[in-house]
Amino acid sequence: MDVLYRSQTLQRVRIAVAQLNLLIGDIDGAAKAISSAAVEAKAGGADLLVCPELCAFGGYPPRDLLERPALVERQWRMAQDIARSLPLPSLIGCVEPLEPGIDPPLANAVIAANRGRIVATYHKRLLPAYDVFDERRYFRPGNHSRVVELAGMSVGLTICEDIWNEIGARYRQDPVAELVGRCDLLVNVSASPYHAGKPLVRQRLVAAVASRVRAPVVYCNQVGGHDELLFDGGSCVVSPGDRWHLAAPRWKAGVFIADLGATVAAPAEVDAMADLHDALVCGIRDYCRKTGQKKVVLGLSGGIDSAVVAALACDALGPENVVGLLMPGPYSSRGSVTDAQALAKGLGIATHVLSITRGFETLLGELDPVFAGTAQGLAEENLQSRLRGTLVMAVANKVGAMALTTGNKSEIAVGYCTIYGDMNGGLAPIGDCYKCQVWDLARHINRAALAAGGAERIPESSIVKPPSAELRENQTDQDSLPPYEVLDRILERYIERGESVEAIVAAGEDRATVARIARLVEVSEFKRRQAAPALRVTAKAFGVGRRMPIARGI
Repeated sequence: MDVLYRSQTLQRVRIAVAQLNLLIGDIDGAAKAISSAAVEAKAGGADLLVCPELCAFGGYPPRDLLERPALVERQWRMAQDIARSLPLPSLIGCVEPLEPGIDPPLANAVIAANRGRIVATYHKRLLPAYDVFDERRYFRPGNHSRVVELAGMSVGLTICEDIWNEIGARYRQDPVAELVGRCDLLVNVSASPYHAGKPLVRQRLVAAVASRVRAPVVYCNQVGGHDELLFDGGSCVVSPGDRWHLAAPRWKAGVFIADLGATVAAPAEVDAMADLHDALVCGIRDYCRKTGQKKVVLGLSGGIDSAVVAALACDALGPENVVGLLMPGPYSSRGSVTDAQALAKGLGIATHVLSITRGFETLLGELDPVFAGTAQGLAEENLQSRLRGTLVMAVANKVGAMALTTGNKSEIAVGYCTIYGDMNGGLAPIGDCYKCQVWDLARHINRAALAAGGAERIPESSIVKPPSAELRENQTDQDSLPPYEVLDRILERYIERGESVEAIVAAGEDRATVARIARLVEVSEFKRRQAAPALRVTAKAFGVGRRMPIARGI
């Protein structure tokens, strides 16, 4: 009878999931967002509100802001204050200060608030320290499970990684196993960063956990860009048997309510290019909004990379907030200007033509005491790139804008980029996109524009022309690099899969080409250390996701 009673009770339960897009360290802003979500949840007839991991601190990951005790204490006081004012039972992710000990004196926690007080707290037990995560640096792991009575239910509490031992067990503890048979509902407050393929993995994970605990699972994920990390939301409520009660939209903040007595369709299969577009637009928009930037400026070469970055920036900020600089030089083709002008017209952005030819000649004259009698080469090529970088930064300073870099992951991987030149800028929107992905993204942007009844936004000539830096006569990228489809294939295996040269050769690639590419990746680490943050969209991104020493033996 008790089982039947519980089942009937659950069918009447409505659960509000708040996908919050916050600013890390903005405690006041977090308090307002949580309070607003609670009011909306109550008005929507919800019995329980669930908010994301560390939302009281303004989101994840706070990194070394956690080493500011006054900020942590202020956040903890806010969490306690807000718990007293929430109009319905709620679960709030926060940082809880602990007594000093051997481990860090902080817990990644979730508080259960009900009827004006905190009725329970739970500390995250599985602290990831791989890829982009470094939680053991800041937090002390919890050591026990927690089930709390809320809204007439026994609710098992978990935080993000606590349920990920379900896939490729990394830990000796298994928090989910300890909740089997103990709860009517399992809640997971999360901040799970995005990369291609991750949404489907999460969906399968939540469904598997629901079947294992034989109870509905409420999964609440944060949304938005936090520096180079992107969070896509995708919160959901799933019951055993792959029955979905909520599939919250991705890349969208809001309060979404699940009715456990009703089912909805499972999420549709993700379109890879549409998803990549949405991810990058979200990243640009939030990076600018959260750093106080309203306008961006970038160089337009007539090539595919700058064209795609410009289109993404327009989608994120509006064309009125994007400025393009056409900077022809002594080796620029006519198409570099005409294609850039066609792009700008199609996007509706302002442009300026700033030639580098006279400046290049002037600098060569000044350098003549050193350069005289030597053949033109890398120094002269880099000088042109650095002149362009100087102009981009000068215009950015003058108009109060942020410079965007336009390099892709393929180029950044092998060092086919110039420090203080084309690497100048505050954000690298496509710095984690391989060159072939950039072409695919351009075609997607054009298809979407045509489907909406408009015209192609990126000129076909920019898509089909042979890539070139145009820093010497008749130059193409393939003078220095293998075809991009070959390069990208090798880089994906070497960087993301971590395969050795021997393994890549065994898969059918040319040994000399693989060895050369691997060497270029290794010797270019010093450049990447000085690069603008790149929006992470692959499983192994440069920067926060791949931390290599510059001086090393391999």
